[in-house]
Amino acid sequence: MSTLENSANLSVLQEKVNATIKEVSKVVVGQEYMVNRLLIGLFTNGHVLLEGVPGLAKTLTINTLAKVIHLDFHRIQFTPDLLPSDLIGTMIYNQKNGNFEVKKGPVFANLILADEVNRAPAKVQSALLEAMQEKQVTIGETTFQLDRPFLVLATQNPVEQEGTYPLPEAQVDRFMLKVYIDYPKKADELEVMRRMSNQNFDDNVQQLLTKEEVYQVRDAINNVSISASLEEYIIDIIFATRDPKAYGLDKLSEYIQFGASPRASINLHRAAKALAFFHGRDYVLPEDIKEIAYDVLNHRILLNYEAEADDITTKDVINSILNKISVQK
Repeated sequence: MSTLENSANLSVLQEKVNATIKEVSKVVVGQEYMVNRLLIGLFTNGHVLLEGVPGLAKTLTINTLAKVIHLDFHRIQFTPDLLPSDLIGTMIYNQKNGNFEVKKGPVFANLILADEVNRAPAKVQSALLEAMQEKQVTIGETTFQLDRPFLVLATQNPVEQEGTYPLPEAQVDRFMLKVYIDYPKKADELEVMRRMSNQNFDDNVQQLLTKEEVYQVRDAINNVSISASLEEYIIDIIFATRDPKAYGLDKLSEYIQFGASPRASINLHRAAKALAFFHGRDYVLPEDIKEIAYDVLNHRILLNYEAEADDITTKDVINSILNKISVQK
């Protein structure tokens, strides 16, 4: 395929992605940032964790996105009494033939909305962890491969709320992005109020992307180029979270208990390429890395009690690292 044809195909796919975002905005107002991050997760095969207080359209956004892309979608409400079998399925005895049969759970879908994921007990989290990491689940003695693409889009309430529990670090690290959802702007909330007050409001959306086109976008993002110097830049950012003193960030070493894992460098690399694609380019710029770094790193840097005492947040740490480290020519 010629360069001209490649460029034309890239433009067509980018237009479809932009149209998808616009179609979701017909139902969801003022959450373009959230939709952008969810699509980055989908197109780079990475799970996404959304955190925000109830009522910020997290569930509505994911539900609407599933309709626009026309993927199999299941919503699972996580509660303290949820069992692993409620998630992955179980063996059921068939009285007619005297055999046990497998009844698959709601995790068998392309898009899984794990709603209020931090309200479930540890055994359920372990079952979800296997599905997220291995793309498979075990029921009885049989292992089943999950449908592809498979993506967990989880929402959680702030851990300060009653009845919530911090997710295990091993599970949190499996999420490619953690996105904080804030209250809408005044104009957006005014539009939301008017829409939801209208009993004739039409929340139907068109299907714009097929499963095959999702894979085409994935291939296009894989082909986005990133220079060796920018790859070194990513590595420097990640290593600065582990050994701040080596990068002249002595003060940060007092606050960081654990730095980002190798998954952070992998996901930052993939997410930066996706963001460049969304911006209409087939190459990555340093700005792409900086823009997506917060969502990739904010759940992977564990701060100590001294940071809490000095009112230092992970965002402050990431800001300091991005301001200090530059691309080596």
